[in-house]
Amino acid sequence: MQPSALAHALPRSDTRPLAMMTLTALLCLLLWDAAGQDLWLAQAFGSSNGFALRDHWLFLQVMHEGARRLAWLVLLALTIGIWWPFGVLRSLHSRQRVQLVISALAGLVVINVLKYGSTSSCPWDLQEFGGVARYVSHWALGVLDGGSGRCFPAGHASAGFAFVGGFFALRHSQPLAARWWLLAAISAGLALGLAQQVRGAHFMSHTLWTGWLCWCAAWLCDLVARQLPQRATA
Repeated sequence: MQPSALAHALPRSDTRPLAMMTLTALLCLLLWDAAGQDLWLAQAFGSSNGFALRDHWLFLQVMHEGARRLAWLVLLALTIGIWWPFGVLRSLHSRQRVQLVISALAGLVVINVLKYGSTSSCPWDLQEFGGVARYVSHWALGVLDGGSGRCFPAGHASAGFAFVGGFFALRHSQPLAARWWLLAAISAGLALGLAQQVRGAHFMSHTLWTGWLCWCAAWLCDLVARQLPQRATA
């Protein structure tokens, strides 16, 4: 996709606020990483004996297992809604309904691919919390910490953040619904990430980076989707 064509497809007045939001969020994430607050926050829930709430029914059965199943049900419903729209989906063109589903899948794929290749271990694997691994920044690429790795970014939080693409699909036809959709997706992602934080399954940075990556994946899907009509008529 050529930059000139992209600029033509998306007006500057539309691009600039999104770019500023994305860059501001990125700066905040980098500042969080630089401040090294992950361990400090993890110590609020864990000790050398581990994490007391790791197997608590609310965080394990409801916020982890239950929420994961619910997310897949929501994705299934949105997929069915491509052909049989319901609720706010009725206001969307079929192309936008497809975009919504694809953007959710794209977020899930991005997070899981990065997670699979990560050498960073989870808080409950660290020596500070009764494990065997040593703390290594997730930016120390390729550096092994002695644990099982595959903990960055936060896969479970993506069950909420992956749906931020609904904002892009709805923002032109239903701007109010788009804002509520975005708020719901972000709230769900943060809630799921916090539940995993309490259990010792993730650091806060893992959750925050998951949100930012899902947002970028959804925005990229939107840019591509808005370019497709031009290609179809070219």
